[in-house]
Amino acid sequence: MTETLKDIQHAYEGEAERPLESYTRVLAAYGGAVSVLLAAARLCRRHAPEKISVMDIALMGLFTHRLSRTLAKDTVTSPIRAPFTKYEGVSGPSELKEGVRGSGLRHALGELLTCPFCLSQWVATGYAAGLVFAPRVTRMAGATMAAVAASDWLQLAYSRFMKAANE
Repeated sequence: MTETLKDIQHAYEGEAERPLESYTRVLAAYGGAVSVLLAAARLCRRHAPEKISVMDIALMGLFTHRLSRTLAKDTVTSPIRAPFTKYEGVSGPSELKEGVRGSGLRHALGELLTCPFCLSQWVATGYAAGLVFAPRVTRMAGATMAAVAASDWLQLAYSRFMKAANE
């Protein structure tokens, strides 16, 4: 079995070095976290909402977008990423470009922590769990991050208008 898995990994990687074993660990951690949340909900007799409103979906989407970008790109959150990444410069307004360091699990976690698209699955799952365990607080967090996302977009639009006005 081990040889078969190594053959699969080698055939997949080709000349590149991809930490498939470590990706499997990250996937297992995600699956384990979801399993724990489901078990906790069952033990606490908490249930998913009967219906999810359009407003909840909008808040969840904006919350997930903003928190994922904050965790993956923000200057202030760089200490969280620092053990797994190397600073390479600025990638956009208030966002950093970082390269992934190390190999194995360190590399896989670096890829996860620098990718807002990758983090969004984890963040959205956390938000969904929040709707089960603490819906009022979760919706407040959703509204807060939605306001931050809207503010970001307005700041960028304002900068663009100012630049155009000065040209």
